[in-house]
Amino acid sequence: MILTYPARIKKLSEDRTYLVEFPDLPGCLTEGDSLEEAKQNAKEALTGYLASVFERNLTIPDPSALKGKNVYNIEPEPEVAVPIILKKLRETRKLTQSDIAKALGISYQAYQRLEKPGKSNPTLKTLERLAKVFDKDLRLEFA
Repeated sequence: MILTYPARIKKLSEDRTYLVEFPDLPGCLTEGDSLEEAKQNAKEALTGYLASVFERNLTIPDPSALKGKNVYNIEPEPEVAVPIILKKLRETRKLTQSDIAKALGISYQAYQRLEKPGKSNPTLKTLERLAKVFDKDLRLEFA
């Protein structure tokens, strides 16, 4: 499961900067002096936005399948993406954090940290065990 959100990036003719907006995430905006800088700033903005929504225990909107000219799929940083993915997988299966902690053979508190943005830092071995618990394949990609 990869977490990406579509971002619409358009060049503003009046000041030659690139404006980034996430149609699925109201108020999540940024800009950049070049397309590459706009994409990097988009990743940072998305990461901060999702972490803020997650920490306030608000519902994180699912990403849409928006396609088209000037639409780019942006991934948040792993320290935010992993906790969000884990929570979504757990809730989809109607499991509690305690259920997953027991399946992993770790404490409830240790599992809680895995679902906390900025605190989650699972080892590769833990990610492999999580993949088994959720019946998923673990794949690492280098883009």
